[in-house]
Amino acid sequence: MSSLAAWIQAARPLSQANIAVPLLFGQAVAFARYGAFDPLIFALVAAFGVAIQLFIVFANDLADEEADRLNEGPSRFGGGSRVLQEGKLSRGELLQGAAIALASALSAALFLSVHADRSWMWVAPLIAAVLVWIYSYPPLRLAYRGYGELVQGVGVGVVLPLTAVYAQTGDLSITVIPPLAPAFMLGVAGNILTSLPDHPADQAAGKRSYAVRYGQWQARRHAIELTLFASVLGHLVIPDFSRTIDLLFAAPALVLAVLGARLLGSADAVNRDECERFVLLVGGAGHALLLAWSVALFVIGLLLGA
Repeated sequence: MSSLAAWIQAARPLSQANIAVPLLFGQAVAFARYGAFDPLIFALVAAFGVAIQLFIVFANDLADEEADRLNEGPSRFGGGSRVLQEGKLSRGELLQGAAIALASALSAALFLSVHADRSWMWVAPLIAAVLVWIYSYPPLRLAYRGYGELVQGVGVGVVLPLTAVYAQTGDLSITVIPPLAPAFMLGVAGNILTSLPDHPADQAAGKRSYAVRYGQWQARRHAIELTLFASVLGHLVIPDFSRTIDLLFAAPALVLAVLGARLLGSADAVNRDECERFVLLVGGAGHALLLAWSVALFVIGLLLGA
């Protein structure tokens, strides 16, 4: 029987932030735009997010098994969980785990469909499964053929926030679309960043990640540019605030991005510590931006409801 430690390693808890933060952001948008917030739905969305994240990491480990074997320097951000390579879990066990995780996400969605009359909620986990298939599996396998970063941008920057908005409101309107533009950019930047530590292994495996296609320096520069560009689009997220207040909310993210920019010329994958520090700083900037906007949106919702 596989140990709990092996399953925790396979779960890659750090990657939960890539799911939880966009879901929180979407619920903040719903609260500001509709005044809708149900604590039970919040808890169910969180459970849905955990299940979807587990499905994604388990399914990607299965798809990337051979490429990850070529990765001699895996990082906390890439290279897979290593449970297959280290013999801690079998493919069959990981496949079963992925199936259970997807079924759990579907169960949470179906419960919302029945409990909260969210009749289309069941579509969300199926869309997530399709995106994982497009990203990691034949025939498209865009993580290997190129442009997988766009799939991640759509998944974490559009699908997850919209899922959260729909879960809380049961409705979608044109007013929830503008905030998704910067969220999409941050999703793309996140994918670029996590490809950086894996650059040598991706090259060896013929995986056309963003860093392989454009080079490490260009990939780092583009990740910073996308993050900075997203940060000045706060008016799309919180349109009632002045540009000065927008920049105030973006300040923590801007500081992290600037600190990351100091490593722009030296954070190649061979410099493992600097590369990981760069990913942590610029990726943290993206999460800080979504969290700051979420706080602003919840404040707006409270003020409007007062």
